[in-house]
Formats: sequence, structure tokens, C-alpha cells
Amino acid sequence: MATLILPQRDGSLARYTTRPPRRFPARSVPFTRIALAAAHVVAAPLADADPWLEARLDWDATIAYRRHLWSLGLGVAEAMDTAQRGMGLDWPTSLELIRRSIAAAKDMPGALLYSGAGTDHLPPGPQPLDRVIAAYEEQIGAIEAAGGRIILMASRALAAAARGAEDYARVYDRILGQLRDKAIMHWLGDMFDPALSGYWGHADLDRASAVLLDIIKRHQAKIDGIKISLLDKAREVTLRRRLPAGIRMYTGDDFNYAELIAGDGERHSDALLGIFDAIAPAAAAALSALAAGDDHAFHDILAPTVPLSRHIFGAPTRFYKTGVVFMAYLNGHQRHFAMVGGQQSARSLLHLAELFRLADDAGLLAEPDLAASRMAGLLRLYGIES
Repeated sequence: MATLILPQRDGSLARYTTRPPRRFPARSVPFTRIALAAAHVVAAPLADADPWLEARLDWDATIAYRRHLWSLGLGVAEAMDTAQRGMGLDWPTSLELIRRSIAAAKDMPGALLYSGAGTDHLPPGPQPLDRVIAAYEEQIGAIEAAGGRIILMASRALAAAARGAEDYARVYDRILGQLRDKAIMHWLGDMFDPALSGYWGHADLDRASAVLLDIIKRHQAKIDGIKISLLDKAREVTLRRRLPAGIRMYTGDDFNYAELIAGDGERHSDALLGIFDAIAPAAAAALSALAAGDDHAFHDILAPTVPLSRHIFGAPTRFYKTGVVFMAYLNGHQRHFAMVGGQQSARSLLHLAELFRLADDAGLLAEPDLAASRMAGLLRLYGIES
């Protein structure tokens, strides 16, 4: 255990002592859910580059973290928003990341890897639909040529260009019809990215869901599942019930993932979650317990992680990446807290102090002394001495 001074929500300071970490059991049986962790990237802080404008990665640390996730039995969703696509990570660097991850997965028996294809290499501003289609085709072609499987990411360019549901149908009909293998579709709510407001051609989510379902039904042979990140449990359950047979629901609900993964006795959600990056040992242990038929242990392990996740993904939700990377730093998976795009500054010291407490409450600080030392180092930068 370690003791340090932490700021409180009212700005006052108080002494805090960590508790012993929780020791999560290793996976004992194959999971009964597909579980993909949307993985973060590790910046290269000594690179001679402007961190707001140029993405430079520590490749060894970045790939090592993917190996860590695979070793726990989790799959990896590569080059997604958790990896800061659209918030510092450009397409050329994303493609290099995807290629390196595909190569690394070949050395890990059973490693599951999907990679995000989007349109983020287009310049800002309105684009013709044909250019949006061509941008999707370019990224999909590059990933497929590298031997990767596709997550068809929601597109800011499409959201800006589309005049209605018909334009979304036109783009997705064209793209899905060309895929080499089944892909995971992707619906990211505007709490994650305000530029995606009104996706599928409607601000009304019932009407948007109907457009999405029509597209899925037309292209079942090319769709593995749909990832929904709306932070709306009831809507996910309703949509899950309406999916055609064989189409998976991948929860992206970082507020309600435990009960959505557990299911309602008839259907369940698989997982494609950014929070699984931050709580990987707990997620793997919980999924193992669920597969072994121990529902009580599943919820016992995940329940303490939910307050942490709701804090990390609290509004403005798009800055959740800062908390995910901070968890990796506290747990010794990287030597520093620098981020691509300078995003380590996107959350306040009070936010990070509360994250530290909640991670400790969940038993997720693997080495409390190391975590406390690193937290104390950050506090000193803000003028707080322990």
C-alpha cells in the first residue's frame, strides 16, 4: 500500500492510501462471447515532431500492449477511435499500425484482430459522395491487402455529405457489396464524436435504426455484426432483438456493458469496447467466469469496474482516450503519459485523481506503489507535493 495527497472534487487536498490489488484468475475456459478491446496507442515522446500536428508512435510499446491483450484472451479492435483516429492519429500511421498488428497477431495463436477502415484521410469540409465511397474503398483495399479484417467505421465525411437516408444506403450498399470477408459495422453516437450527429440520415434514433436495419438485411452475407456506441442500454437491447439471425450485436456501451454482455436469457451482446483496454485483466477474468457458468463471479468482477468506466467516459465523452492511456501509464504498460495530439491535457487533474481512486476501488492498480509514485509525479507538475 502507498499513501499520497490527492485533490478532492471541491479542490481541497486529502491523504489517500491505496488498497491491495485484486488478483484476477487466468482464463480457464474459452470465452462464450467475442470480446474485442479497442486498443490505445503509445506516443513516442522523444520524437522530433510537433505532437499537435504529427503522429509519432512508440511501436514497441504499442505492439507490446496488443500482445498483452491477446495473452488474456481478448481480441483487438485496431486503429479505432480509442487509438485516436480523428484525434491525432492519421491514416498513414493507422495503416502502419494495422500492418504491424497483423504481423504480430501471426505469432499469437488464436489472436483475433479487426481493423478500422474509414474516410479520415479526406480533407475537412463537404465532399461528393463518390469521393467518400472512393475513400472507403482505398482504406478497405489497403487493409485487405495486408490480410486484415474490416471494421467499417462511421464517417465524418459521409455525415457531412449525406442529404438523407438514401445517401447512406447508396454508400453502404456500394461498400458492403465489395468486401472480401464479413465486416463489423460501426455506429458511433455524437457523444463520442459530435461530427457524427444525425448518422444514417436522421436525428431521430428510431428512424436512424430503421435505416441501419434495412442496410444490414440487404447485406447479411457480408456483415458479422454491428457495434453500437450510443450509451443507451434499452435502445441496444431493442435493436439486438431485431437483428437478423447470425448478425452479432457488439456492445460499445461503456456504461452498461456488464448486463448487456450477460444478456437477457434470449440474446446477449458481444463486446467491442474501449474500456476493455483499461480493465483488461478484469474483463478477461469475468468473461472466463461467464463461460464457466458462474454468473455471480462475472458480475462480482465487473461491477466495481463500472463506476470507473462511467467516469472515464463521462462528458465530454470524446476525451475518454486520456483516461484509457492514464490507466496504462499507472499500470506500467508505458513509461510516460504523453499522448498523440497532446491529448494528455484533455482531462483535468481532478478527473485523473478521481480515476486513480476508482481504479484502486476496483482493484485495478496492479502495483499500487508504482501507480502511486506515478500519480505523485503528475501531482508535482501541478504544484502538489505528497
